[in-house]
Amino acid sequence: MLNEITTCQHIVKYNGYSFIEQEDDIAVESALTIIIDGEEFATMVCSPSEIKELVVGFLASEGIIRVFQDIESIQVDEEMGFAYVDLVNKESLLKEFHSKRFIGSCCGKGRQFYFYNDVKTAKTILTKLTITPHQCHVLMKQLQESSAHFRKTGGVHNAALCTTDGIVITRTDIGRHNALDKLFGYCLIHGIPLKDKIIAFSGRISSEVLLKAAKIGVAIILSKSAPTNLALDLAEELGITAIGFIRGGVFNVYTHQHRILGLA
Repeated sequence: MLNEITTCQHIVKYNGYSFIEQEDDIAVESALTIIIDGEEFATMVCSPSEIKELVVGFLASEGIIRVFQDIESIQVDEEMGFAYVDLVNKESLLKEFHSKRFIGSCCGKGRQFYFYNDVKTAKTILTKLTITPHQCHVLMKQLQESSAHFRKTGGVHNAALCTTDGIVITRTDIGRHNALDKLFGYCLIHGIPLKDKIIAFSGRISSEVLLKAAKIGVAIILSKSAPTNLALDLAEELGITAIGFIRGGVFNVYTHQHRILGLA
C-alpha cells in the first residue's frame, strides 16, 4: 500500500475544442486484508490513509469489539496491505455471523436488510441535541472547504465529525463506508464522547451509511445528496435526524424534525 491517497497520471484532455496533454490527480485505491488472531477476517478496498483508525472503526461497526481496549495489539503493514489484530477476548469473534443476513422484526417492521452484526451494534439514538438551519449550512460548507482531495480528484468521499459549533475531525476515503469507519476508529482510539456529535457527509445517505451513523451513535446526519427509502425507514426507527440536499441555502429534513430549531 502507498502512503499517499492521490497519485499523478499523464492524460489527454479534450476541452471542447482540442486535445491537451496534461497531468491529472487520481485517487489511489488499495486492498487491505485484516487478520484477526492469525486468521483472515475481511479484505476491503480503501484509500491508504489512517489505516489503524479504519481497522478499529470497522471492527467496532462489525461488532467484533466494543471499545478500543478490546484490542490487545494491532500492527499495520502498509506496504503489503495487511493489518494484524490480536483481541483480548479470543472468543468474541463470531465469524459465523459475519455478513450473514438477518430477517427479524422490530416495531412491526421487518428488518430484512439487516445483518446479524447490525442487530448487535446499531443503536437507537436518544438525545436532546438540536441544530439550527444556519448551523446545517455552515457545517456542510466547512466540510466542502476541507475536501482538498475531492477537489483534486473528484474520486473520494468525505465525512466529518462535528458539534453544532464546527468540525472536530474529517476523514477521506474512496469508500464512503470507510470514511465513516475512520471517524469511528478515531473516536474509539482517542475516547471522544459521541452523544453531542453530528456527522456531515459528502455522499448519498444509503441504508449502510445510516447504519454506520447509528453504530457510531450520532443523532444527526447531514448530506449534500439524497437518501434512500430504506435509509429513511431505519433513521425513523433508530431515532436519527436525516437531512439531505444541503445546498444553495436550502435542505430537506426527512426524519425526526424535532431536532431542527425553528421548525414547527
